[in-house]
Amino acid sequence: MYVTLISCGGGDWNGLTREAQKALEAADRILGGKRLLAALPEEVSGERIDAPLIADQWRYLAPGDVDHVSVLYSGDAGFWSGARTLIPALEEENIPYTVLPGLSSVQLLSARLGIPWQDWNLVSAHGVDVNPVRELLTGKPTFFLTGGKWGTRELCAALADAGLSDLAAVVGQELSLPGETVEKGTVGEFAGRTFPTLSVLLVQAAPVPPVRTPGFPDDAFLRGEKIPMTKQTVRAAVLAKLAIRPDDCVWDIGAGTGAVSVELALAARQGDTYAVERNPEALSLIRENRKKFCAWNLHVVEAEAPAGLDGLPAPDAVFLGGTGGKFGSVLRAVLARNPSARICADSITLETLTEALQVLDEEGLPYEVLQLAATCSKAAGPYHLMLANNPVYLITVKERP
Repeated sequence: MYVTLISCGGGDWNGLTREAQKALEAADRILGGKRLLAALPEEVSGERIDAPLIADQWRYLAPGDVDHVSVLYSGDAGFWSGARTLIPALEEENIPYTVLPGLSSVQLLSARLGIPWQDWNLVSAHGVDVNPVRELLTGKPTFFLTGGKWGTRELCAALADAGLSDLAAVVGQELSLPGETVEKGTVGEFAGRTFPTLSVLLVQAAPVPPVRTPGFPDDAFLRGEKIPMTKQTVRAAVLAKLAIRPDDCVWDIGAGTGAVSVELALAARQGDTYAVERNPEALSLIRENRKKFCAWNLHVVEAEAPAGLDGLPAPDAVFLGGTGGKFGSVLRAVLARNPSARICADSITLETLTEALQVLDEEGLPYEVLQLAATCSKAAGPYHLMLANNPVYLITVKERP
């Protein structure tokens, strides 16, 4: 028995290579999904069997059963197809095979648009989980194969929720088939639409966040008159104490203007940061600062802790910037989700510091306290005066075994 893995492109017979057409015409048995089997012309006389998955196909690949079996794949067999699981099985059983390439949907969309695809970020969201926001942080246009949980609408909705509604996007629908359409628009427009199952999505690269060490100047952030903001010196120390890693999931509870949230998100570029805040004015500022600093992996959560923490992914690191007098319950909620989470809290009053240390002692957690008392220069005519900021206490829970 000899097996040919055939790439069918969009499924149109005329889109197959002549080599693939000849292999199908010579096949004794043809395995594949219903849509691809139905597209074959009558002169292809081999036995057609609906078997889109390897578990179904393997029953019809017994050596000596028939001479030539063809297995059909949509798009190109080398681009996110089931061929990657069948080939190792064939090799293990010493069954000879050939892979015939075809037109993938990325090639078809590229040709329709008249632009090269060589620099695109290629992502499969077909039946697998993805983080669409993270994929757009590569600095390249991103092409998505869609399907299952992540259809075109769902991908665009996730991007829009991250603040990327204005990004240009293209949807290719039923490429190479009679119902083919290619539509240009924005992520926000497509987030409210429904598209056919056979759709692919191309999204313009997101603006790239600035690359620099932590501790942006205070005046770089948009601020409200009554919304507190953690100062530059403290922000830099918080990131150092939390030892943020590139792929961390981070919570900023009581996020205020979002200054710390932005710094956390930029430090954990391959992860996700959640800014939890209850004040409407502060929530608006967080979204504006997210956009200004291109911190697209920053998720704004309108909630009050600890109740609003239930639906968030378990954190690797947490900054407690404001707990509304609920330090104990918030801390315990964090520990319930991840007992080993790296935790740092700030305080500007002795009363809050005392409460925090009491709770940490009750929980038996090791900690250290750092007092930051920064003094900065200010021009006064031809002279400069040194003005002290209010001291801030950083309470860091030490790493536990």
